[in-house]
Amino acid sequence: MTIPRPAAVVVLAAGEGTRMRSAVPKVLHTLAGRSMLGHAVTTARALEPERVVVVVRHGREAVVEHLAQIDPEALVADQDEIPGTGRAVQVALAALDAAQQVDGSIVVMAGDVPLLDAGTLQQLLLAHHEDADAVTVLTTEVADPTGYGRVLREPGTGDVAGVVEEKDADDQQREIREINTSTYVFDAAVLRSALTRLGRDNAAGEVYLTDVLAIARGDGGRVRALRTDDTLSVEGVNDRVQLAVLRAELNRRILEDWMRSGVTVVDPATTWVDVDVDLAQDVTLLPGTQLFGATTVASGATIGPDTTLTDVEVGPGASVVRSHGSLAVIAAGATVGPFSYLRPGTVLGEGGKIGAFVETKNAVIGTGSKVPHLSYIGDATIGDHTNIGAASVTANYDGTTKHRTTIGSHVRIGADTMLVAPVTVGDGAFTGAGTVVRRDVPPGALAVNATSQRTVENWVQRTRPDSAAAEAAARARGLRPPDDPAPAADPTPAPEDKDTAR
Repeated sequence: MTIPRPAAVVVLAAGEGTRMRSAVPKVLHTLAGRSMLGHAVTTARALEPERVVVVVRHGREAVVEHLAQIDPEALVADQDEIPGTGRAVQVALAALDAAQQVDGSIVVMAGDVPLLDAGTLQQLLLAHHEDADAVTVLTTEVADPTGYGRVLREPGTGDVAGVVEEKDADDQQREIREINTSTYVFDAAVLRSALTRLGRDNAAGEVYLTDVLAIARGDGGRVRALRTDDTLSVEGVNDRVQLAVLRAELNRRILEDWMRSGVTVVDPATTWVDVDVDLAQDVTLLPGTQLFGATTVASGATIGPDTTLTDVEVGPGASVVRSHGSLAVIAAGATVGPFSYLRPGTVLGEGGKIGAFVETKNAVIGTGSKVPHLSYIGDATIGDHTNIGAASVTANYDGTTKHRTTIGSHVRIGADTMLVAPVTVGDGAFTGAGTVVRRDVPPGALAVNATSQRTVENWVQRTRPDSAAAEAAARARGLRPPDDPAPAADPTPAPEDKDTAR
């Protein structure tokens, strides 16, 4: 079955959205990692139209800037002060005809209906062409039609006689539960002719696009409807409550699709996945997982619990536990977490490890290398099979410029090592615990710079003679019987030995 391509798709995005109570234009609010306008334009492009035009007005600068990022080929049509969807389509058609007059079918859709999918629009297009309609409108039936335009059916044929907006409807018409979804396919010639005859003689004083249906029918054209039972897919967003409902529904659909494709989602109620995330078969998502942006997860990897990844690439069999990451790469078999923070530019090699309470940034960590715990690795390159001891830091910033640390393969960095960049540690080298590395370390060398330990005997007995520590020491040295009670501690501390104040 060949789905006909429309000549153009018109996306209506000029509304103010006052009920959103937001400085952000309504169509720029997001769900599943994409703005409502982004969802609409993506759906429009899936129909492979010759052209797409977006009608803008309120928040124009922000909307046009965003449109240029997501679809730079789309045309922009500016709606003037004349209100109404009919006026919006008038300016859209004028923008389309300015380059070349449109012939064929024109799809009109709202920019605030984020769950409307291309499959539904393709069915609408197919019905429009198979029945040779002048206009085909997408409708649905709801339990409470308050606020929506009601679809008036012709007795006998079931064709659409028109759409009446609620403000203009009588009591009997308000009882109708079939509503207009503001999604249409028009024959371009029919639309062009009818638009010239629209007025504002209605309760709202607006130019109604729905009046085109009655005009087309009056001209002898056939106006029919395609009804969908998926009411949420055609529901618009007018406030943040509706946005939250549709966000949750879209996430549910995304997760269901992935689970049917072989992904395990242990707790869908606490798992969120954006539309552009890509998951392979046999991926496991544990509770509290959030995958955003263009994150990709390869087969056999386990993410979570309580993990947030944005634009992260996770390799086969890798594991990320209770961690955050963005713009990072985690290779096959690598492990991350718990409580790690992978900042942009982090690349963890195959079989590598970034452990508990580790932060990395702009760091390339080689195959089999480990940063197990309590460390900061920034602006660094680490070779293969190297181990970074606990509490180690690459001091990469001198207050003005970032510098890079290079650590070779098979290196052992001792605990609490401070590497002051720019510095290089050669292959096979070691550093002692507590070392501050300020100069390059040759391959195979040992870098140490800690002073010798100094022990002051009997310091506790001399400076804190009545303390619990002094009593414990005395017993350990056999100077007091084990069952002899310790004297009460003197609340006044003794003065410190000058030799110990180092």
